[in-house]
Amino acid sequence: MKLFRISPLAVRVATASVTTCVAALGATSSYAAASSATESVQNSAYANTSLSVGEVGEIVVTAPAGGALTSATVLSSVDRLEGERVQQDIPQDSWQLFRNLPGVQLTSFGQGNESGKLSFRAFNGEGEINAVKLLIDDIPANTNDGNMRYLDTLMPLEIDHLEEVRGTNDARFGLYNIAGNVSAYTRQGGDYNEARVSAGSFGNRSLQVAAAGDDGNHATNAFVGWQASDGSREHAHKEKYSMSGKWYYTPDEQNYRLGVIVRHANAEADEPGYLTAAEVADDPWQSMPRNASDGGVRPMTMASVHLESSLNDELELAVRTWVNRIDDQRWVTFYSSQQERRAQEQHSGILSTLTWRPQVNSLYDLAVEGGVSAEHQDNLNNRYATVSREHITHTREQRYWLNNQGMWVQGRIMPSEDLTLVPAYRVDRLDGGFENRLNDTRADINQYGLIRQPKFSLIYQLVDSTSLYANWGKTFQVGMGAATFKINQQDDLKPSINTGWETGVKFGDHKRVSGRLALWQQTADNEARSKLGDADNDAENIGKTLRQGIDLQLNAELTEQLTSWMAWSQQRSRILEADASSPASDGQEIDHVPHFVASAGVDYQPADQWVVGVSSRGQSNYYLERTNSSGRFGGYWLFDTHVDYQPRPDLTLNLAVQNLGDRYYEYVWYYGSADVPTLHAAGERRSVTAAVNLQF
Repeated sequence: MKLFRISPLAVRVATASVTTCVAALGATSSYAAASSATESVQNSAYANTSLSVGEVGEIVVTAPAGGALTSATVLSSVDRLEGERVQQDIPQDSWQLFRNLPGVQLTSFGQGNESGKLSFRAFNGEGEINAVKLLIDDIPANTNDGNMRYLDTLMPLEIDHLEEVRGTNDARFGLYNIAGNVSAYTRQGGDYNEARVSAGSFGNRSLQVAAAGDDGNHATNAFVGWQASDGSREHAHKEKYSMSGKWYYTPDEQNYRLGVIVRHANAEADEPGYLTAAEVADDPWQSMPRNASDGGVRPMTMASVHLESSLNDELELAVRTWVNRIDDQRWVTFYSSQQERRAQEQHSGILSTLTWRPQVNSLYDLAVEGGVSAEHQDNLNNRYATVSREHITHTREQRYWLNNQGMWVQGRIMPSEDLTLVPAYRVDRLDGGFENRLNDTRADINQYGLIRQPKFSLIYQLVDSTSLYANWGKTFQVGMGAATFKINQQDDLKPSINTGWETGVKFGDHKRVSGRLALWQQTADNEARSKLGDADNDAENIGKTLRQGIDLQLNAELTEQLTSWMAWSQQRSRILEADASSPASDGQEIDHVPHFVASAGVDYQPADQWVVGVSSRGQSNYYLERTNSSGRFGGYWLFDTHVDYQPRPDLTLNLAVQNLGDRYYEYVWYYGSADVPTLHAAGERRSVTAAVNLQF
């Protein structure tokens, strides 16, 4: 694999952006002062429909007056989970940090490093269509197949907040942004030294240390974490470490900010494997001899440079460039024979954003933002037939590179204080190449052309606490892996275009209750999905699809000591026009999509030093395959509880119980053979964990 290979367009964008930024370093406007200012218009907060889980009232919009537009002020279904809640969490895997965000479906495989993933808007978590874009500190972090493996570089103590954007109206991102995106933001600046130690059931233990210092010019954040578990099933040991460093420099003139972020993680895990229905009935916690050598190793590295500068009182420029690298090696036996899966990927890119805020007397406010991005992927994908991790046959050796260039523009137009209009437009272009090294053949990419994605959002503020909103937009999906390229075909495939809309109301009285009620729909033409077990790394067409639902969210302060929150997403998926190759799926539901996804919680603070909380999460059963003829599985409703005690300001003690009722639940997928139609993996059993947080 070649290091730091970026497409020619990326080089041109980088050169132009950096040249502009260097020229901006002498600008007289104060970047740091702008960064600390609360975004306001005529001393009035912007209308927005965003919510923070468990927090009553409006989110305070703290984007710089001269800075980039925030998701809270231009988008609709935006939700946050604040760092205070995240840092006290005790997840077994980093993707579980998102379990309390509304509408999120968690798919738990329980297979070592491939432990699970998140999805929403009636897209399942099977990995066939990964419809959610992941960003870590504003850096794209999906692998080529759209998975979110880089989440394992994060641990709770370093998180500042998590953000979820659902819908098709976000113009900032293209590839993988089919149903929306999620972002993890780590702590920036400050002056602290903190440590967290935890231990609990099934050998669960972890150590996290975070430190920061900021003298006004130099800000440094460092983190080191280690986590290990023996798992609630046999042959389920897992261990990982992660570390990160953030260095930011702001000169005395405070007219720009330059930052470098580096993070590295490595995870090594055993896999207990999937069980047949008979084996689950006998003992759901066992691991069969066929899985004795299953497991994997996954090192990951992310490095990025961030430059932000105020060019003048009206213009703000931001440039981010990055390199992500992963080497994922996995030995897995689904039922009959073992294989080694090896994915070595290096993704690099640059993203530049320019925000212009002119003064227009005829408008209450106006902001126009444009951006360009260039991303390059260099992917090497190998598979081997193995016995006890020894190579028998080399079954796949594919190298493919993919370039994605995008341009977008959006405006936030406020004709009056109460009305916000956000027209937006994005264009993406893809190019690349494919090489099959086993048979020495090559293929060109499908000529997708310019992928045009118009979008529009509207927010109308009825009163200070209530806003009506609506949005409409298009996103796109292309094949991943070998399916991106013209292999064994003459004609170019077209991208699948997703068209979505949403309308709703955000309400609240800023003191006791806030919430959102939304109705949404998303359709896709010629939707395709990856064939996960396919020897050629190919895809298959599903047809025309429909997804729709209703979202309800509530945050309530019942008394001064008692607060609660809940989120309920009722959803449906349907294949409107099936592909000719699968006529039995016509009119049926898409597999592994539950009819509802829900979460709720209550926190009680009897005294200043004590907090007691109970939370729950659940989903309904789902069909296993597209003909809906193999039964429904996977439903659950689980309860968790925690007790936090702070005897002094620098010390906090936590006791948490996951799956309080020790309810059995499982993940099930369709294997499809006559003697083994389904394979099962039990979810996590009841576990008790104690933790100590110390500031020093």
